Formats: sequence, C-alpha cells, structure tokens
Amino acid sequence: MEIYLVGGAVRDKLLGFPVMEKDWVVIGETPESMVKQGFRPVGKDFPVFLHPQTNDEYALARTERKTAPGYKGFTVHASPEVSLEQDLIRRDLTINAMAMNQRGQLIDPYGGQQDLENRIFRHISPAFSEDPVRILRVARFSARYGHLGFRLAEETRELMQSMVTAGEIDYLVPERVWAELFKALNEKTPSAFFYTLKNCTALEKIFPEISGLFGVPQPEQHHPEIDTGLHSMLCLEQAVLLSTSPEVRFAALVHDLGKGLTPKELWPHHYGHETNGLSVLEKLCARLRVPNAFKALSMHVMQYHTHCHRVFELRASTLTDMLGVLSAFKANNMLPEFLLACEADARGRTGFEHAPYPQAGLIARAAKAAASVDTRAILNSELQGAKIGEAIRRMRIKAVAEVINAYKSL
Repeated sequence: MEIYLVGGAVRDKLLGFPVMEKDWVVIGETPESMVKQGFRPVGKDFPVFLHPQTNDEYALARTERKTAPGYKGFTVHASPEVSLEQDLIRRDLTINAMAMNQRGQLIDPYGGQQDLENRIFRHISPAFSEDPVRILRVARFSARYGHLGFRLAEETRELMQSMVTAGEIDYLVPERVWAELFKALNEKTPSAFFYTLKNCTALEKIFPEISGLFGVPQPEQHHPEIDTGLHSMLCLEQAVLLSTSPEVRFAALVHDLGKGLTPKELWPHHYGHETNGLSVLEKLCARLRVPNAFKALSMHVMQYHTHCHRVFELRASTLTDMLGVLSAFKANNMLPEFLLACEADARGRTGFEHAPYPQAGLIARAAKAAASVDTRAILNSELQGAKIGEAIRRMRIKAVAEVINAYKSL
C-alpha cells in the first residue's frame, strides 16, 4: 500500500499554518483490500475510507470525467492502476496538488511549491472549468490567504470568467454558495472573497444584490469613498477587526442593500434605504437559505443602523422602542452584535477607520437602565392587557431619558 498526504494539509504545512484535517490518497489498492485491513467505507460517489484508529480519510486514487453540467456531473474511476500524478491533476489549483510520502518527501508534479512561494493561485489544467464550485473555492482561498499577498493568476481569472459566460456557474446550488460564504466570513480577509468574484464577473451572478452596489454613489461629505460597493467592503473589513462573529460580519456586509434600489435621479442621496432594502435582504436570505440568527441580526442592523448613528438626536421614546424591537430587555439578546455591526458601518468609510463610536456606549447603558426598571408595582396593580405594557414602556422611557441626559451633561 502506497499512502500519501495530499491537498490542503500539504499546502498548510508548507505555509506554516496549523493542519486541521489530513486527507490521504492510497495507490494500488481496491475497496475490498481496504476493508480487509480494517478501513471503514464512507464514500458514496467514490471510494473513501476511515482509518480504524485515527478516523482520517483515505481515498483510493481516482480519475474523473465530465459527463453533465454542474459540479455533480462527473464519472469517477478508481482502480489500483491510477497513479498519484493522475489523481493530483484532477484537483483545482497547483498549490492543492502536492503530496507527501510517509517519509516527509514532497511530490510536486505541477509546480505547486513554486506558486506557493510566489503567492499565486493557478489552475492545474483546463479541467478546472468543469466544476463551478471551484470559482467559489478560489474566492474563499483569497479570503483565507489574502493577507499573505496571494493573487490570482491572470489565466485562471480569464478561465473563471469564461465559466461564468458559458453558464456553468448557474448550476451552483444555494447550500454550496452559503457554505463557501460562511467559511469566507470566518477568514481573515472575507472582502477578498467578493473582490475575487467581482473580478471574474461571478459576483453579479451569485450575489447580484451586492454586485449592484458597486457604482452607486453616496454623499461625499459622509462617505469620502463615495462608492456604495466599496463602502460595503470597508464595513466588512472593519467588522473583521471588531468581531470574530460571522453574524456580525454578514450584517455589516449587507446593511446597505437598499441603496441599490435608489433611482439614479436621487443619487447620491438614499432616502429610506434602511427599510427599502428589507425585502431585498429577505429574498437573499431565502435564496441562500441563510440561518435565522444571521437573518435576524442583519434585518435589525439594516433597519436601525441610522437610528444607532444618530442616537444622540433621538427622543427617549424612539430609542426605547428601538431597544424593544431588538429584544434588548430580554436576557438572551444580540444587542452587542448589533452595536458592533453599526460601529463597523461607521468606521467603514475612508478616513473614519479609527474614529470613536460613543453611540454604542450610550445605547448599551440605556438598554441596561431600561431593563433594570422595577416593574413589580405595575404587575401587581389593577392594570390589565395592553395598559400593563404601556405603563412599563413609560417607565423604561424615563430610565432611558435619564441616561441620555447624563451623556449630554458630560
């Protein structure tokens, strides 16, 4: 049995990254011989086995042949005659097509190590174009390694763009798009995910709502970067600096989708974009089957980020009602995440990257004060129904007003 460590484990080992998962390729074996040696079969489309002790995945060397559109349209051939080089060439990028034998020697038939050293994403063969998921994977690799200076080879960008033109990308399913986006949101430079897709014209197909923001102007006095698409990317980058939460990052990314609906004759102003974008966000979340926690936070940030920015101008009643909608008076709430996403929006503007955001402190204190009001007297009174809620609301407004006045006196 010839066993080789392959793919991402080799790539990350050479980069000095922690190796989270190890994938192995086995040469010269059959499914029957693997089972006899104690390996447990798990692969549905091709022979993959779990090691009896480590539970690492061991796949028999295989080749693939395109038989239908989309990322599932492949016929797989696995046999003892398939060589390591044949197995490696079916992979996407040169940096993912390296292997190591059990003595730690590198096998690199397609120049992956040199591309790794030169920080280049380069496809191995024209077969790259047969799987549309590879466009998303390259974009996600950009999000993961962009801070190291990796760039996309021009011939690979052109090939990805030709895949978009040919309609191959139209076969991507929502679950896979969300899976790759979720991974990208957890990386160091998720904005690189979107720039990579934009540069090969895939962004318009996969995320038309975000693509539509590029080229839409905003008032220069508030947004020196002017372009709404650029602002969205800057917000995402600020969210990365402020929080590790993918929910916060997603909310910062999509909070201004409503500006993409503004008629050109109203540019650069975007009156009502906070509510105009809610239906767009609703459809995006439905299409990609975005988890409820992401959707709920992003809807709140979209609708109330302007309230948050202008909190010093708000009436106590308006702020109290906003906090009620945000469930800020309940034990389990996402107010901290809401405030972080709004801060990312405020800082996601050219020249404002390090600006203080005292609004967050005021809102957090107001929420704490309002949640701490003693409602026992009201609950034990003769009030009933909606009158109880209104009485509690008035108490909370009073508590919030005291916090606002204390801030104004500083």
